[in-house]
Amino acid sequence: MRYQPISNQLFIKNRSNFVSEMKENTITILTSNDVKHNNADDVMGFTQNNDLFYLCGIDQEESILVLYPDAYKEENRAILFIKETNETIKIWDGEKLTKKQATEVSGIQRVEWVQDLEMVLQYMAFEADGFYLGHNEHLKRVTKDQQTQQDRMISWCKEKYPLHEYYRAAKITRGLRQIKSEEEIALIKKAADISIEGFHRAIQSAKPNIKEYEIEAELIYTLTKNGGSRHSFKPIVASGKNACALHYNTNDDVCKDGEMILMDFGVCYANYNSDTTRCFPVNGKFSERQKEVYSSVLHCLKEGSKLLMPGAISSEYEAQMAKLVETELIKLGLLDAVEVANQDPKKPLYKKYFMHGTAHHIGLDVHDVGLYSRPFEAGMVLTCEPGIYIAEEGIGCRLENDYVLTENGPINLTEAMPIEIEEIEALMKS
Repeated sequence: MRYQPISNQLFIKNRSNFVSEMKENTITILTSNDVKHNNADDVMGFTQNNDLFYLCGIDQEESILVLYPDAYKEENRAILFIKETNETIKIWDGEKLTKKQATEVSGIQRVEWVQDLEMVLQYMAFEADGFYLGHNEHLKRVTKDQQTQQDRMISWCKEKYPLHEYYRAAKITRGLRQIKSEEEIALIKKAADISIEGFHRAIQSAKPNIKEYEIEAELIYTLTKNGGSRHSFKPIVASGKNACALHYNTNDDVCKDGEMILMDFGVCYANYNSDTTRCFPVNGKFSERQKEVYSSVLHCLKEGSKLLMPGAISSEYEAQMAKLVETELIKLGLLDAVEVANQDPKKPLYKKYFMHGTAHHIGLDVHDVGLYSRPFEAGMVLTCEPGIYIAEEGIGCRLENDYVLTENGPINLTEAMPIEIEEIEALMKS
């Protein structure tokens, strides 16, 4: 693996928290994600099921975790099933984890080969009253029309053990994963630090007539050099009017003199993610109008991030953020104060220039799991990302940092990434 080994104490602690939430005399079964295929015999990069990783740290395909905390035999209380290496796999793909290595990574003493799952499970299943099974319950999931390894496990279990009770493992992990441990925060900070280095390289490469993807290449270089697994998401390098398309990521346009670039990017390190956005002028000098818009967004970021406090409700926080942006839009001459005062509250005028939310959980998923009906708590990690998009002027500006919530206020994990206008211009001159 590219990243530094994570102490298995993190996963031991996570499992302990998880099993304390399980119903009496039940078994949890979590599977790894599938390897997704491209054309012919090629495959896409493997991405682990984050609930499985959270509980055992195994970052390998064809892995299954079984937890049965009330098992009569202690050896059955936690079992890890992994892929067995054979000569063909060694020749074509290289070695897979040994049983000893899997124990070192996960802290689980009993490790079996994945082909033995059915036989081993049979000895325990009829002693148990029910199963916890995994499923992708993310609000924005993209697997709803595709059958996954988790879907196949659900079908298999219900066919083999139809009279057991069934429960949702994701309901437990969703609650636990929202509060980050010190170890997890350190991994998110490492991802953020790589992003900060990447930003310095990227911004210093900018100049008139450069292609957006040439700037993206600097992010890729820094990510790879520092042991990042992949981008947190396909990076956005959007110059001029492209920045007004929120998810623009083709990154194939020419950056023209006088335009501003919006760069939204993140690093995945040890499966933990950063998510940051910065804007900068192609030629190294903000125009007066760009300065006005940028300063308004920066003001909203500074004031809005102060609202990320334990006890805050997401919907109320977002309403306050919207009010901050609305005030700036009036100052910028984009909205009329009288019209705003008389607007239909169900169709606020600011939506023309500010269309998205500003705070999402971040962790093992860049848009991490969690219910936004749950008040913010210390230990949560959230983004703050206000923006203003003026299509008619070809200006799109969004600024984003990652914050750990504490009782004494939010801590900015991305504080070292330059954000002040003077910092940006000075860095581009260097």
